[in-house]
Amino acid sequence: MGELVAGAWPAPSTQDIGGWLLRHAGGVTKRANSVLPMDDPGDVDVALERAERFYTELGLPTVFSVDAQARPEGLDGLLEARGYELVDPTMAMETDLTGPYERDGVEIALAPSGEWLDLWWSVDGRYDHQLPMAEKILTGVPAAYASLDGVAVGRGVPQGEWLGVYAMAVAPEARRRGLGRRVLRALLGWGREQGCERAYLVVVERNAPARALYEAEGFAPAGGYHYRVKNVTTG
Repeated sequence: MGELVAGAWPAPSTQDIGGWLLRHAGGVTKRANSVLPMDDPGDVDVALERAERFYTELGLPTVFSVDAQARPEGLDGLLEARGYELVDPTMAMETDLTGPYERDGVEIALAPSGEWLDLWWSVDGRYDHQLPMAEKILTGVPAAYASLDGVAVGRGVPQGEWLGVYAMAVAPEARRRGLGRRVLRALLGWGREQGCERAYLVVVERNAPARALYEAEGFAPAGGYHYRVKNVTTG
C-alpha cells in the first residue's frame, strides 16, 4: 500500500539513498516530506545520518513513514529508541468496485478548479500560504476531481487495478447531509469506468466519522502506517 500512496501523492523532489526515498515538497504534508523506507539501505546508521542531514539542511524535521513493509525489519523500534515520536496512526481501507454507482449531481473534472482548491484547502490546509505547492503535489499524476454544490470535494487517482481516493473534504456548514457520501460514490463509479477493480483510501485513526462513512460504503481495514518524527528535544 505504501507504494500506491506514494505514487498517488508524489513529492516533487525525491532522492534514493539505497532503498530509502527522501521525499521533499517544501514542508507541505508529512506524506510528501518524509522518508519512505522501501528497502534495506545497508548501514542503517549511515543512512539515518544522511536522512537527518538532508532534512535539517532544508529546515525540516526528519520524518519516517512506517508500515509493515518498512525496511530493515525493526526500523520502527530503532527510531523509537533514538527519540522519534509516533505521530498520526493512519488506517488503510479498501473495497472491491462492484457498483452500481450514481453520479448524483457530482461534477468530475480532470484538473482542480480554483473553487475546488479553495474548498479543499479551507478544510485541509495546514501550511499557511503554500497552496501552490499542494496543487503541484495533487496534479503530479493524472487524477479526477469531484465537486458537489461547491461544498464537497474529493480526488480519485487511477493506478492500474486500483483507484486511490484522496482529498475528501466537506465544508463545515454542509456536513451531516450525505454530501461526502455522494462524492465518494461518484469517484468510485468514475474509477470503475476507467477499468479500476478495487479502491483504497487512507484515514487517520482518530477520524471516527470518516471511518464510519467509509465502512458504511463497503471499505474494510487493510493495514496502515504511522509517522516517526524526530524529537528535537532529545536530539
